[in-house]
Amino acid sequence: MRLALGVRYLGRAYDGWQSQPSGKTVQDKLEAALAAFAASRISTLCAGRTDSGVHGLMQVVHFDTEVERTPFSWVRGTNRYLPEDIAVQWAQVVPREFHCRASAVGRRYLYVLSQSPVRPSIDAGRIGWTMYPLDGDSMRAAAQILIGQHDFSSFRASACQALSPVKELRRIEIRRDSPDERCRWYFEFEADAFLHHMIRNIMGCLVRIGQGQAKPEWMAEVLAARSRLIAAPTFSPAGLYFVGPQYGPQWGLPPEVTVGSGAAAYHGLS
Repeated sequence: MRLALGVRYLGRAYDGWQSQPSGKTVQDKLEAALAAFAASRISTLCAGRTDSGVHGLMQVVHFDTEVERTPFSWVRGTNRYLPEDIAVQWAQVVPREFHCRASAVGRRYLYVLSQSPVRPSIDAGRIGWTMYPLDGDSMRAAAQILIGQHDFSSFRASACQALSPVKELRRIEIRRDSPDERCRWYFEFEADAFLHHMIRNIMGCLVRIGQGQAKPEWMAEVLAARSRLIAAPTFSPAGLYFVGPQYGPQWGLPPEVTVGSGAAAYHGLS
């Protein structure tokens, strides 16, 4: 049977999602836990690979297995062998046609940024930081320039393996939790897919504009240049969360990953 899992994790302690010889990745830890529970080797595929230090609010994986357990047994049994900063949230049998990556119709990310004269301490590794005040209107004007289908080469890492730099960025929403000097900013991104480092590179440009170091119109110049040399440096991974993929209702998956469900996406972060 084919099984889908929803997985949540803090990425600070790991070398990203994808398995590596070091064994210090989220995929390595998950597959080791699945193997311990099922007493057989299990290989997983994920909806969206995350980099070192990036977190997952609702990563979706799938795998094929001959081991028969109830969905809730997969959740509790796997979590027994996982470290405390990784936990399976749900498990569900899916049709053989389901593919966690290919079946996704969209993907969502959230960047949480602290605006404060002092760097984070308790939230270190879980939140980005700027010591300078940001102008929300300027950042929103710049973000609107990116909405639509574009060649995002200016925001693409050199190691990106995507076949095309053309993506459809559907939504960027920017808000803050208070008007005070010390506050949190939330940047929500939704697209059909993202390039490697795309959001962190966009964040670098948005923060530069928000700090008044560039005009909102500069974002159009960066986009048109199709060159990483024009854009701002890649921003910190600390505040970046993979909110999760989105699927059509035909798969019968939980509301956290179903288009149009209206479920609260950020699980208390906002």
